[in-house]
Amino acid sequence: MFKSSQLILTIKCAAVTLILTYIFVASSPVLSKTVHFVNANGYTLDSDGNLLQFTDMLVEDGVITAIGTKLGNPKQEDIEIKNLANKTILPGLIDSHGHILRLGATLQEVDLRGSSSEQEAANRVVEFVSGKEMGKKEETNIWIRGDGWNQELWANRQFPTKASLDKLLPNNPIVLNRIDGHAIWVNSKALELAGVTKDSVSPAGGEIVKDADGEPTGLLIDNAEFLVTDIIPKASENELERQLSLASQHLLSLGVTSAHDAGISKQVRDFFISKAENNELQFRIYAMLAATDPNIISMLKDGHYMDEQQFLSIRSVKAYGDGALGSRGAALIEPYSDDPDNYGLLVTAEERLPSLFNNIIGANFQLNFHAIGDRANRLALNQFAKTFELFPENNQRHRVEHAQVVAVEDIPLFKEYGIIPAMQPTHATSDMNMAEDRVGKARLKGAYAWQTFLKQGSRIAFGSDFPVELANPFHGLHAAITRQDANQQPKDGWISSESVTRIQALKGFTLDAAYSGYQEEFIGSLEVGKKADFIVIDKDYFKVDESEIRDIEVLATYIDAEPVFVK
Repeated sequence: MFKSSQLILTIKCAAVTLILTYIFVASSPVLSKTVHFVNANGYTLDSDGNLLQFTDMLVEDGVITAIGTKLGNPKQEDIEIKNLANKTILPGLIDSHGHILRLGATLQEVDLRGSSSEQEAANRVVEFVSGKEMGKKEETNIWIRGDGWNQELWANRQFPTKASLDKLLPNNPIVLNRIDGHAIWVNSKALELAGVTKDSVSPAGGEIVKDADGEPTGLLIDNAEFLVTDIIPKASENELERQLSLASQHLLSLGVTSAHDAGISKQVRDFFISKAENNELQFRIYAMLAATDPNIISMLKDGHYMDEQQFLSIRSVKAYGDGALGSRGAALIEPYSDDPDNYGLLVTAEERLPSLFNNIIGANFQLNFHAIGDRANRLALNQFAKTFELFPENNQRHRVEHAQVVAVEDIPLFKEYGIIPAMQPTHATSDMNMAEDRVGKARLKGAYAWQTFLKQGSRIAFGSDFPVELANPFHGLHAAITRQDANQQPKDGWISSESVTRIQALKGFTLDAAYSGYQEEFIGSLEVGKKADFIVIDKDYFKVDESEIRDIEVLATYIDAEPVFVK
């Protein structure tokens, strides 16, 4: 094991440096005044999802007391008038699935996103450590972390191996996350420290990938990742502070006023609660406890948590069904079309599902179950139905996180059982270059099927899965509406029949995301009695060409009517 003096090397990326040139507050807003916002080109949704427009909004102590067109001058002293100069206003955007502290960490690590080959990715690692006096024997306790590689973007589309890293940096343990977070690429030093050898057996729900001679290649998939990641020193309190600060600044600059944190440890839960109790959270967090945490039972016994200012809510658990499509870890009913002996991986064994579901739902917590492949989705739906029979008092608003590839005949069960599909639009545009290779054309009929879910009456909670995808919600809005990538490809959209309208996309990132966190009574739209969480943007979301939605910029972000980001 490692001593407390061991370090994880990090570095700022250019994007963070840029963000820090903007204006942020250091803590949550102080509520003590009345503000009349005027001359807005405002849009919001009512509780039924209908689009409303407004020019004026009156706010008292952070809560909306009146909203509409030309409200006039309220008969009240000490009122502050804020002229929005006809700028477009939207409700604060809610990301229903992200990883907050992991985002803060990746903003300081090697950025491998967009690398065009294994060699280029390896070279980026070398550039990262260049000039830092690393590689010497006395420096081998420093871990090098990185994120974002995707072999599907490389010419050979082959998974990377330890050889390219060993050649360049043999002395320091290196851990590089695949873009989906379901595989890591490590060097021999990391394998050595973890005790992974030719004789090591893959753990249940994971794979130690080996070559023809039986040697580990340096690729660890799903549960096999923990063989290495569990020995990396845990972040200190100061590191958690830094990660939260960077993530907060980044998300606020993108118009995210609330984020659902998909799977936190007890250490992070206690850290978040401490920040909330001291009014030090800068945006709203709906945190899901990690079902894999060894303290999960005691955390369930602690019950729900909500601070007075409603900045932190803890009443849900994130559980893990399978892996991801890109690393062929998503659990499928039939084998992969491009790997006929492979059915994917169940990260949680099927026989463990009853106790898992019963413990969480029986404790009156929301269960948010990660399921990407059609088999994982089917197993989850079947177990939800069985557990609801035991605990009928807690049988609504549970979620399937991702719901990417679902058997067509299983989609109606989401509506029947009241299960919310929490989906990420940019996953579709990121995966479209390989999804058909993985599952074939027939199974795509139930893949990334947003409009199909909406037509049957399901409410979809949209998000990004940051830092797997970029956190910018306008990328997600654009992908949901156009089914196109950043280059507006394909021309007519990928499986365009599943695209959504602008109102439906906005609802997924606001009202329905709030609903999926039991928070629609106070956030998700701009209505009387709700929090004045809103954003000011540089273009009219409802009038610009669809191709421009992705590039909309946030000029200001308000929480409780206070500016927490101004460009």
